[in-house]
Amino acid sequence: MSVAGLVYLTIAVALVFDVINGFHDAANSIATVVSTRVLSPRWAVLWAAAFNFIAFFIFGTGVAKTIAGIVHVAPQEGAFVYVVACGLLGAIVWNLFTWWLGLPSSSSHALIGGLSGAGVAYHGFGVLDTGNLYPTLEFIILAPLIGLVLGGALMTAVAWTFQRFRPRTVDRTFRVGQLASAAAYSLGHGGNDAQKTVGVILAVLIANGTLRTDAHGGLIDPVPAWILPASYACMALGTAVGGWRIVKTMGMGLTPLRPVGGFCAEVAGAITLFSATHFRVPVSTTHTITGAIVGVGSVTKLRGIRWSVATRIVWGWIFTIPAAAAVGAGAFALVRAIGY
Repeated sequence: MSVAGLVYLTIAVALVFDVINGFHDAANSIATVVSTRVLSPRWAVLWAAAFNFIAFFIFGTGVAKTIAGIVHVAPQEGAFVYVVACGLLGAIVWNLFTWWLGLPSSSSHALIGGLSGAGVAYHGFGVLDTGNLYPTLEFIILAPLIGLVLGGALMTAVAWTFQRFRPRTVDRTFRVGQLASAAAYSLGHGGNDAQKTVGVILAVLIANGTLRTDAHGGLIDPVPAWILPASYACMALGTAVGGWRIVKTMGMGLTPLRPVGGFCAEVAGAITLFSATHFRVPVSTTHTITGAIVGVGSVTKLRGIRWSVATRIVWGWIFTIPAAAAVGAGAFALVRAIGY
């Protein structure tokens, strides 16, 4: 296959990954609003998908540029394009595997693992840009902790504020509030996650010489106008057909939630995602909402948290990057053996 043909194929695969990302991570946006029965699953995914796309008009391309700079490989006989294609394959395989298990894992970390594994298989660890990689790895720990702390703090504040209100009034108030909080979380999800596909496409176009960079790896040319709407649309499409298996784990498996708890978890998650996107950090929406749900559950009833489910989720987090990296590296080794 010619390099140009491979570029088009890799862009198409990147958009397919975007759809799978939305499909896999739909649970992050709708789990709480479905489990509290504020919206039916059908309306919840459409609500989330709409705000996934609306995020296109709000956020820039900071996260995309971080993703595009994780692996530095000098263009040589199309090798970098193969690295990106094999990295995408690693992420897609892991996402589909964890979806089949009903396990909420991070599409972001699967992508980073796949790209890193393929890059290392090509030219060793020297191809990894630690300046872009390390903040992302740090947020593997920070994202759920921030979500947990914010979720617990918000739940405590709301419980104290509404302590004299009737439970029925509180329930009715936060059923309406969850529509807004779910919308905010979906905006944060779309704004951070869709940019990861944008970053992959930018990396391919840079490798192909279509886009130019300066001596520090910064993008000189403007981002082509079609990339952003295409990526956000694919993310929204994937969310619209969402993954019910993971919704059950996230919204019903971790801890029982009422509308007030769902509201606090979503707001905590949205704050975390908006902040991470502002600082150009690709963060896991899965880690964020899981931490927030556990934070809310720890305030309402610590014993109500199903720690066996939480432990299973954490093991999924631990294996995501190395597993996706192994698939990405194996795919590149196969491509090299065949001859690119």
